[in-house]
Amino acid sequence: MSTDERSTEPTPDVPEVPDVVLATSVGVIERSPALAEAMGDTGVDEEGTSLWKGALQRLIRNPSAILGAAIVTMFVLVAVLAPVLAPYEPAGSQWIREITPYALPPFSSEHPLGLDPFGSDLLTQLIFGARQSLIIGVVSTLLGLLGGAALGALAGAFGGWVDVLVMRLVDILLSIPSLLLAVSVAAVMGRQPLAIMVAIAAAQVPIFARLLRGSMLAESRKDYVLASVSLGLRRRTITMSHVLPNSLGPVLVQATLTLATAIIEVAALSFLGLGEADPAVAEWGRMLVKAQDRLQTAPHLTLLPGLCIAVTALGFTLLGEALREALDPKSRR
Repeated sequence: MSTDERSTEPTPDVPEVPDVVLATSVGVIERSPALAEAMGDTGVDEEGTSLWKGALQRLIRNPSAILGAAIVTMFVLVAVLAPVLAPYEPAGSQWIREITPYALPPFSSEHPLGLDPFGSDLLTQLIFGARQSLIIGVVSTLLGLLGGAALGALAGAFGGWVDVLVMRLVDILLSIPSLLLAVSVAAVMGRQPLAIMVAIAAAQVPIFARLLRGSMLAESRKDYVLASVSLGLRRRTITMSHVLPNSLGPVLVQATLTLATAIIEVAALSFLGLGEADPAVAEWGRMLVKAQDRLQTAPHLTLLPGLCIAVTALGFTLLGEALREALDPKSRR
């Protein structure tokens, strides 16, 4: 083939290289400012967002979290400021002469919600009942969290026969209904606040133990643990410095949800007669017991404490569910 014939052959179409892409002498492709701007790269390094900071940002945008946080905040404020908000002392019976076997005094400016069957101001009883529920609920949840975290950390960190022994103990506790276990512990220890706290905490321990153990086992299989082992770090250092802190997120979320259950169980134990022995201490569960005889003539005596229990439990449940979704990687946007 002659030189003239080769020159007349059509050359294949070669795509034009955009002027925003430059090739270096070593073959590394660099982006020009025009390409960087087209791809949305401003050249400024963005600061990373931590897990809890990102979760907080998602919580702020979640209507359920805002509603739950508002209910919980109101409940805590009422419980803490009970002596200031309550118009009278709890379990005051100076109006007992106004109570008849067939009717209660009507609502008045002095008693906006009326009186209970024992001559106490109902609004005062509700406010101080919030304080009792908050104290017992929070302390019992903390006790259950500490006990369950200790068992779960032992099982997840050591494994082997320690894991088997701890989990069989947890299985035994889980085989007993939580309310039945709480009633048994409270009946053995007697009617005192510490007995109620320990009783409710005993029913929560296996939940936290299984959750932390499973979370630690999932974390121990991740790549950063393998890399740490390859670098020669001790197993104890890896577990205490990395695996355990990274496994506490689901446990803290469960603690928020368990608070709702704890408040319900406080009322249940009081309703069953295993609550505070001192009648001067206001409790929502005890108020339900007092109102049984007046259910047809004065239904508000039952509805108001029941509504307080339900709304408070709903607030903790909404906040806990929103926190779980905010910490869940699958639900991130």
